[in-house]
Amino acid sequence: MSLARLPIRGSGFGPRNVARFGGLVGDAPGLGLDVAVVTTERAKHFYNPCDVPVTLYSDTDEWELWKCRSDPVLHIDLRRWADLMVVAPLDANTLGKVASGICDNLLTCVIRAWDRAKPLLFCPAMNTAMWEHPVTAQNVEQLKGFGYTEVPCVAKKLACGDEGLGAMAEVWTILRKVKEILLERDLLLQS
Repeated sequence: MSLARLPIRGSGFGPRNVARFGGLVGDAPGLGLDVAVVTTERAKHFYNPCDVPVTLYSDTDEWELWKCRSDPVLHIDLRRWADLMVVAPLDANTLGKVASGICDNLLTCVIRAWDRAKPLLFCPAMNTAMWEHPVTAQNVEQLKGFGYTEVPCVAKKLACGDEGLGAMAEVWTILRKVKEILLERDLLLQS
């Protein structure tokens, strides 16, 4: 049992990340967490939203829920609801947007409005050449400067066939970090 609520985000999907994302979403409730997923429109190209076993939000939901000034604002409601946020996978495009303060979709709006007293974990995933580009290191340091926690990418054979750093951390690594942070904050009962 837990008081923790966990939004997980997905935008940087490649063929391998889809299965790993499914594992992250599927395994988190085993920790007693309520999970919601915030997806980007481009990410929907890589998976069937009907296959996501938890509440899934996208840009459409943000605009369908809000009709006038007194209506709820989804990105603010999600920010208030969650105890912790995991951005997994975090692709190069969204990394750059978040580091620059751009908020042009539901996901980046939730992150921009995020209560920095609450933990936010980000799990980079991109091609090795993109990972090794100097701007990526600057972007990662910017996110760390905001107080966010990196779950580092790993080296392996990537979906594009290249080998090297850039693969999203294993699901168990991400969940272990989530559990560690929630236990530190007394938001998760140890089983």
